[in-house]
Amino acid sequence: MFGICNLAVIPLRLEPSDRSEMVSQLLFGEQFELIDRQKQWRKIRLHFDQYEGWIDEKQFQELSADEYQALANLPIALNGDLVEYITYPPNQLLPITLGASLAFLKLEEINRQGYSFDGQIRTGVQPKSNVLETAYHYLNAPYLWGGKTPFGIDCSGFTQMVYKLNGYSLLRDASQQASQGIPLSFIEESEAGDLAFFDNDEGKIIHVGIIMDDNYIIHASGKVRVDRLDHLGIYNAELNKHTHKLRVIKKII
Repeated sequence: MFGICNLAVIPLRLEPSDRSEMVSQLLFGEQFELIDRQKQWRKIRLHFDQYEGWIDEKQFQELSADEYQALANLPIALNGDLVEYITYPPNQLLPITLGASLAFLKLEEINRQGYSFDGQIRTGVQPKSNVLETAYHYLNAPYLWGGKTPFGIDCSGFTQMVYKLNGYSLLRDASQQASQGIPLSFIEESEAGDLAFFDNDEGKIIHVGIIMDDNYIIHASGKVRVDRLDHLGIYNAELNKHTHKLRVIKKII
């Protein structure tokens, strides 16, 4: 069985409970495979990044295998504005956030409610120079563990969504993203749009950000913010200290 998110944003939880940790979110239009069931909860595997978790069965629309495959064959099309609206009869509005998936609107067999959209749509692979422009859309978004929207986002959700909006695929967690791309030996080899990863005292990758020009980095820590980057890691001038220890720099694009 398969499904699609037909609400603006819903939580993806670690366990089948409203009290369970939110590990990620589904945005409007994201499709997935249903892989398990417990009472009113469904365990799913997202199509885009294969991430797994539990959602409430009242918060999605079921798809047939044929509908799921038809949607998978379409090019990705995403909302390019911070907030926009889907309209549907009779004169109803559904707010959606930056990065919501809109490809299914073309498929009448899936778009059963008659949704329509008149806003900006992002499709295709964009130049690497567009990555930072997209990243600034999330500037000052509050940090939210598992979040993927301008109203709350975590470090790897931020990098994943920025890359997705420019036509590139990243895995969901920072440790997973660190397995992608080509490692660089020095900061001087990097360019704007590359990813920097940071570890804890045990050597586990726990943080990621997007490198900017002139030794700056944009990342989600408390909020999406811009800080200095050097060979030791991220230096927060407000706190007058390094807050994250640099582990590796990766060129994805």
